Amino acid sequence: MPMEIAPEKVAHVIIRARQYDAKVDAWNTDNDDDGGGEETGVDQGLHDEITGFIDALNDDEQAQLVALCWVGRGTFDPEDFDEALETAQNERVNSVAEYLLGQPLLADYLEEGLDRMGVSIEDAEGDVL
Repeated sequence: MPMEIAPEKVAHVIIRARQYDAKVDAWNTDNDDDGGGEETGVDQGLHDEITGFIDALNDDEQAQLVALCWVGRGTFDPEDFDEALETAQNERVNSVAEYLLGQPLLADYLEEGLDRMGVSIEDAEGDVL
């Protein structure tokens, strides 16, 4: 089965994930400040936007986004996309958005996944920007 999620939707997640990572040092483990400062509100707003966007995708699109992430990080090869998709569908237990946002290199994985699947990220991002 070929990738069916619109590349523009993937590009939207890539762009927003990069913005989120730039605003919040999401992978900084020394993050003990829960003071609720101004930046935290902005970060939470971006987090909520990305989560809302992913949650609004249908189940097939969400599974394809996860499978694409796995292809991008090298867990599956492009020719094994069907297997990655089936695994994503069968192993879904929690929020797909939270799972994906828990990936430290989400934007890179999705971009690499598109590239490995033969989809031009520049064209997809150009349609979003």
